[in-house]
Amino acid sequence: MIDTWSLDREIVLVKVLRHPREKVFAAWLDPQALAQWYGPDGLEIETHEADIREGGHWRFDMVGVFEGKPQRFPGLMHFVEIVPNERIVMNYGTPDPNDPDRFRVTVTFDVQADGKTILTMRQLHPSRARRQVVIGFGAVEYGMQTLDSLNRWLSR
Repeated sequence: MIDTWSLDREIVLVKVLRHPREKVFAAWLDPQALAQWYGPDGLEIETHEADIREGGHWRFDMVGVFEGKPQRFPGLMHFVEIVPNERIVMNYGTPDPNDPDRFRVTVTFDVQADGKTILTMRQLHPSRARRQVVIGFGAVEYGMQTLDSLNRWLSR
């Protein structure tokens, strides 16, 4: 299902960053950097494995107080395609190899005439129903928090 794109299964997040595309792209490839900015507000990253290259993966947990209680969310990104400074394509889900909710993420890095980077993150969920569940629990807001965190990290 994730090989055929369908708008009714898609979520798109866009953030304009005042940082050069190369710097924004590099923040996605460095596991130490990812652990500092990735994830919604209130959660920290614990990296278990990081092999960030085409065919590699990043296995991590997001941990912390979330929605008022201690939480741990295991995550796995499998990197399908990496085109330097242009695009990263990954499959995202839990470490469970049979995760039925795994989805495809495509992150693109474009440059405006003023040198700012437009980061576009497209998520393709396995079904329209799953997309609605993800939107319902606040994934759009949490995704924007993640991109805001990236912006703060780049600005330090």
